Amino acid sequence: MKIILDSNVLISSLGKRGVSRPIWGAFIDGVYQIIVSEDIIKEYEEVMIQHAAPGVAEIIMAILVESPNVFLQKVFYNWNAISADPDDNKFFDLAVVANVDYLVTNDQHFKIAKTLNFPKVVVVNSEEFLEILSKT
Repeated sequence: MKIILDSNVLISSLGKRGVSRPIWGAFIDGVYQIIVSEDIIKEYEEVMIQHAAPGVAEIIMAILVESPNVFLQKVFYNWNAISADPDDNKFFDLAVVANVDYLVTNDQHFKIAKTLNFPKVVVVNSEEFLEILSKT
């Protein structure tokens, strides 16, 4: 299964006692692949430096760089589908080009994607993704 993990879900999945922790655990266990772009990798690092405990960003970034389940994809076209927060378009555009199974986010700006007939991107929140993981 190929997914794009929004930075808000990545951060929430790293907490040892958080309800989203199984998302990170499933990644470590190789249940799914994360597709990233250079812009998304930069955002992951920035968000972790701001919101995670000291040193966590370096550890998680090293895991992502070394993991055989992380794939770097270039984006050549911008759909500009998320007008409410243009910075979110990097996730949507990557979802289209990589033909992922799911874009996992808790960001409400992505609700617009559910109304689009084309390009079709399946957006789920962390709770929905946990349900999907429980069935694999």
